[in-house]
Amino acid sequence: MRKITKQGGSKKRRSAWETAKYLLGVMLGTAVVLSLPLGKYIWEPIPYAEAASDSLSSNAISIGDRTSDRVINNDDRGDADADMLYFMQSLEVRYQLDEKVMENVHKVFDSAVYYIANTEMSVADLWSYVASTKSLMESTAVAQVTQSTSEFLQVGDNWSTPTVSYGQRVAIVLPVINFGTEELNDLIVEPQTSTLVTEWPFEPDMTSYLQTEPFIPGNDTKEKAMENRREFTFYFTARSDVMSGYYPLKFNVSYTKAGVRCEEPAVLTVYVKTEGKPGSGIIGGSGHEENGSKPRIVVTGFETDPAEVFAGDTFTLTIHVKNTAKDTTVSNVLFDMQAATEGDDKTNTYAAFLPTSGSSSVYMDQISADTEADIVIEMTAKADLAQKPYVLDVNMKYDTPTMFDITDKASVSIPISQESRFDTSIPEVVPADITVGSQSNVMFSIYNTGKTTLYNVQVKFVADSIDEASAFVGNLQSGATGNVDVMLTGIAATMDDGTVNMEISYEDEAGNVSTVEKPITLYVTEEFGGDMMYDESMMEGGMMPEEEGSKSGKGLLIGIIIAAVAAAIAGLAVFLVIRKKKKAAKLLEEDLEDLIDLDQEQPSENDEK
Repeated sequence: MRKITKQGGSKKRRSAWETAKYLLGVMLGTAVVLSLPLGKYIWEPIPYAEAASDSLSSNAISIGDRTSDRVINNDDRGDADADMLYFMQSLEVRYQLDEKVMENVHKVFDSAVYYIANTEMSVADLWSYVASTKSLMESTAVAQVTQSTSEFLQVGDNWSTPTVSYGQRVAIVLPVINFGTEELNDLIVEPQTSTLVTEWPFEPDMTSYLQTEPFIPGNDTKEKAMENRREFTFYFTARSDVMSGYYPLKFNVSYTKAGVRCEEPAVLTVYVKTEGKPGSGIIGGSGHEENGSKPRIVVTGFETDPAEVFAGDTFTLTIHVKNTAKDTTVSNVLFDMQAATEGDDKTNTYAAFLPTSGSSSVYMDQISADTEADIVIEMTAKADLAQKPYVLDVNMKYDTPTMFDITDKASVSIPISQESRFDTSIPEVVPADITVGSQSNVMFSIYNTGKTTLYNVQVKFVADSIDEASAFVGNLQSGATGNVDVMLTGIAATMDDGTVNMEISYEDEAGNVSTVEKPITLYVTEEFGGDMMYDESMMEGGMMPEEEGSKSGKGLLIGIIIAAVAAAIAGLAVFLVIRKKKKAAKLLEEDLEDLIDLDQEQPSENDEK
């Protein structure tokens, strides 16, 4: 935003509309000039007075006014801006500038406009500044500054590679020469440092090694370039663990050329020869000792306590790790355990395992070469985890004598189990008493009340009194119900309390079979015919003698009572039949006696006659 200053109130600021009309006239004039045949004009630098007379409006300031000591106003600023704009457009046409160079010219123009808008100066100073700005724009257009420094910035031929041993101090002299014909200004030279001994051989004993140089003149011959070189001296101390060999040392060089700052610094590279301690290693290749030993921490196994982890349990995890390097000790070892993220959506995600201490990191001072170590951490499994293995990432960071902050990663899979739970309805056994050869219907339901699927659910019915039967229910998801409907056939009389075992079995995710037994009661009795035969052993007291070693129980007593009742009924029937026969025989005998008596009486009567 242009700064507005008061100028005594004698002149009014040109309106925005007038300024717009003025700039539009400048652009239209330029278009007309460009449309004219080139054969009639020779492109040469246009005298300022002629250019101003073609472009400025009737309100333009004359040549004489431009030497005045009067303080400039906004009209003067507008005239200066328009003059520089016209000049920049003429440069683009005259030199056929590409987009990259025009961008640099625009930077000079924008900087000048900003400076004029915010600076108090006289009219003479203003137009002097405009003239210098136009000169700088033309230099920028002609130079076409390149960002490739290999063309003009090089290390001097007088460079020699220094040698330094571990712990020693060394001076690195960087000779910079400018092979270009343009002067370079405001140079900044800074080395590219690193904390890795494989990339930078010196102790980081300073926060910045930056050095500056006001300018390096342009040169047209190699000899002059060497004479006008600039040398930058840096002092470094070799690290105690420096490796032996040649280290490349890279330096960034920033500069300004023809008023334009380089977008990216030039990179100059030199070398230093280092001599490290015995066994410190050779720089280059993998960066390790000549025997090729490469430090690597690997996970060799893990175990949990308890061995089977259920969802919601707290368990101790022990991870076995090993440093596989044969002769390199790793130090400052940091292990960070990160469990897999669970949840249905981004707003409801959580880690499958949480450390009970609140920290998932374990630190070790060091692990010797070819040595195993154990990571021990106590964790809790989320209660709503499904039954499956969950991945736990082991992130590792460690140092070696030649490298720092080496990172690695390994993973272990921890299987989580869910308690399998189910319930059943009360079985219906209809009828509850059957005879041998007849059937009873058993019906009930199985409810999966756990959070895991029950696979291949089936039910078997086992007892001595029935023919073995089974029912296949299939898979039961969490919360699902399965129904059982089976017909049981009696094959022998019940000799116990009538218990029939229901064996309910199922498989888990891993195929392990679990079996739960539940009892039902079903009595089976012998089927008796109309003519029951019984032996003399049932005589005394109507009970069979108890065999030695036999079991006494309710079933046996009931069987004996039933047999006794049946025998009594059969005996009563026989008794009635015998009694009826005796009664009939007696009646027949009495009739015969009456007939005999009657026959005896008849002869006596005849005798009397």
